Amino acid sequence: MTVQHVYIIGSKGCGNYGGYETFLDKLTECHQENKKIKYHIAWKGTVTKEFVYHNAHSFQIRVPNIGPAQAIYYDVAALKYCLEHIKKHKISKPIVYILACRIGPFAAFFNKKVHRLGGRVYVNPDGHEWLRTKWSAAVRKYWKISEGMMVRCADLLVCDSRNIEKYIQTEYAKYSPRTTFIAYGADLTPDVPSDADQELRNWYAQHGLGKGEYYLIVGRFVPENSFEVMIREFMQSHSKKDLAIITTANDKFLKQLEMGLHFKKDKRIKFVGTVYDQELLKKIRRNAFAYLHGHTVGGTNPSLLEALGNTKLNLLVDVGFNREVAEDSALYWKRQQGELAELINRADHMSMEEISEFGRKARKRIELGYTWDKIAGQYEKLFLDEQGNNK
Repeated sequence: MTVQHVYIIGSKGCGNYGGYETFLDKLTECHQENKKIKYHIAWKGTVTKEFVYHNAHSFQIRVPNIGPAQAIYYDVAALKYCLEHIKKHKISKPIVYILACRIGPFAAFFNKKVHRLGGRVYVNPDGHEWLRTKWSAAVRKYWKISEGMMVRCADLLVCDSRNIEKYIQTEYAKYSPRTTFIAYGADLTPDVPSDADQELRNWYAQHGLGKGEYYLIVGRFVPENSFEVMIREFMQSHSKKDLAIITTANDKFLKQLEMGLHFKKDKRIKFVGTVYDQELLKKIRRNAFAYLHGHTVGGTNPSLLEALGNTKLNLLVDVGFNREVAEDSALYWKRQQGELAELINRADHMSMEEISEFGRKARKRIELGYTWDKIAGQYEKLFLDEQGNNK
């Protein structure tokens, strides 16, 4: 039996909150018994080592602390490792799948290297990295230029959003890019019983929260995820419920928000740290009164999919990526002053019948288009269909 070797670089690893990390965790989990595909996954770390994760050959790349250039260093080092591994083990027709468009200046060089080994290069362009405010103007300019260079060189661009695919086809029409659409997925498996419920009760007690009595935010603590807008608007609302914020640490941004909003004076605003236990996080989502989603940059966002699959009422910032996924199963808000606060006030007075109907529609959206089994099946077809074309 011919085995298709797929090398994937660009993720920090598997799991955690990042979209690529979630994607790789689920892809390798779904395919861990698949004898037709062998995955080789790059992990970012402080030491160099190899190990097995979900039956995938995993290799950790040591990355020095060199600021924003870390991501570029990591991708280049991981690509060099892949080329050496392909040559050493005489891998036939490998696919090298690069997540994000960080290494444009090196794209043509590595493309030629992979092609000489009989392989192909796929790229997932992610969202609009060049719009992320965490980067300086110079870095954002680099990301935009790099994106164009990688689009030009890629054998195939795998877009996780139809909006992103349309953008690639329009923005880079002169390159005639070859694209396909495969989204991310969501976990719809039932809750694990027994001790997990006690763990949830302990978590509630620790943070002063109660079932159905909180709005929830889950995501990386960065400006483009609209934290300032969501916290400000919640503070302006008349809601008696809490706002539970599950996010990563960012002391600089936190201090900036406190200086501008003085949210610490509002006892409803609760930063509750991170939750990496996926079963506990699912229960927290499922028992929230509503979910607030403010991501404005990126394609199909994993935290949105998980919310739609588990939370009945979802209040989403009104951008094309979110509309594409949720359609009429959610409520939408603009970022201007007062709009989200008004929507929160409205949500607080919705009937249980209205909320349940939104929940039914949201879960149906996930069941029809965004289960991990479906996404994994689409990737299997993509990788295996290419065996006949990869000549």
